[in-house]
This record gives sequence, C-alpha cells and structure tokens, in this order.
Amino acid sequence: MADLEGKAVLVTGASRGIGAAAARAFAAAGARVGLMARSEAAVAALAREIGGVPIAGDVARAEDMERAVARLHAEAGRIDVLVNNAGLIEPIAGLAEADPGAWGQAIDVNLKGVFHGIRAALPRMRAQGGGTVLTIGSGAAHAPQEGWSAYCASKAGALMLTRALHQEAAGDGIRAISLSPGTVATDMQAAIRDSGVNPVSRLDWSVHIPPEWPARALVWMCGPEADDYLGAEISLRDEGIRRRVGLIA
Repeated sequence: MADLEGKAVLVTGASRGIGAAAARAFAAAGARVGLMARSEAAVAALAREIGGVPIAGDVARAEDMERAVARLHAEAGRIDVLVNNAGLIEPIAGLAEADPGAWGQAIDVNLKGVFHGIRAALPRMRAQGGGTVLTIGSGAAHAPQEGWSAYCASKAGALMLTRALHQEAAGDGIRAISLSPGTVATDMQAAIRDSGVNPVSRLDWSVHIPPEWPARALVWMCGPEADDYLGAEISLRDEGIRRRVGLIA
C-alpha cells in the first residue's frame, strides 16, 4: 500500500459511501485529507475524526472546485492527490421520461465536476512536479443500462477525461487513473435497488462489495504498482486486481 506520509489528498463527495471510506483510508496512510461536500457540516465530524480539512463546495461549480483546491493547498502547502468521487445516479428514467433539469445536473456533477477538479488541481500539481488524479468510474461507461442514460453518458465522458489528462500531462508527472469499483453497498446502490429498473436493481445485496474495498484500491493506485494503468481504468471486478490490492488472498 502506498505511503502517503506528508502528502495532501482532496476527496470530493466525502460525506458518505466511497468518499468517506476513502478519506479514512488516505488518512490512515499518512495523508492530510481535504473532505469536500456541498455542506461543510456534512463532513465536519469525519474531518475531526481523521484530522482532516472540511470544505464546503459543489463540484458542479468551477469556482467552488477552485476554492476547495486552494483551501487544501493553503492548509497543507501542496496537493498530491485528487479523488473525483462525487456522483449522482438520478435520474433513473427512460430517455423519453427523464426530467431535463435532473439529467443535466447528473452531467454537471459526474462529468463537468471531474473537469472542474482537473482544471483546478492541475496547475498546482504541475508546479510541484507531479500529482495523481483518480476518478471513480463505472462499468456503465462501457455498457448502457436501461434508465441510466445520464449516468452512463457521464461516466463514459469522465473516462475520456482520464485518457485526455494522461495524454496532455503525463510528461509533467501527472498520473491519471480511473477506478471502476463494481457494485458497492452504499446509498447510491440502495437507490438503484429501490428503483426496480434494469438488472442491477435486482442484484442481491450480498453481492455488493463494501466501500472500504474501493477506498483501499484508491490508496494503492497512488503507488508505482498501479503505473501499468496510467491513462486507463482499473476494475475491482477483476480478481487479479483484488489480489494485488490485498483485498483477497
């Protein structure tokens, strides 16, 4: 597992699920962690628990993302890792029935939010000689699911941003990798279950992995062991990856 002692990590969507688990995992690895959520109160308790920095902001707003990066940089003197985790599954609806406002909001968070994060963090990472940008991807980026048009389209776009960042900035020491965690036992998965739409909603809860698994994978991805995947995506459905991360024997 990567040693992140003295490093600074910004996690978006850090109030629950994968984001909260990732914040704990990065703190355990020695990092100073900025926890970004739309409400600072939503991450205040976790920030106190791990000695992190609670930051209010909406990734859908470029200026909020810039302020979040600046706040962590002011607190820690650097930013080494950005975890683009914030995401929305709604609206779960057919193309003809989906609310345009909700559909656009999913694009604003899941796709534009990743762009805003990269754009805010990249100049500071370049100036310090490098950094790592990790984005939570999905199998939905590769295969459409009924009722998930916004989610699938935005995750496909986010994966392309990882590839574009690698092409543009790998020479500056920027490591860009996407993580497709599979199905995870979080509030998002509960919303998917409750929708009853498409086969994913009918999966037994026992098949979903705990959020601590992708959290541990994100920390591992900050080390050289993950360099084979720069500019690409790691899938936690792959048992070989699970073994390399240390999730299974």
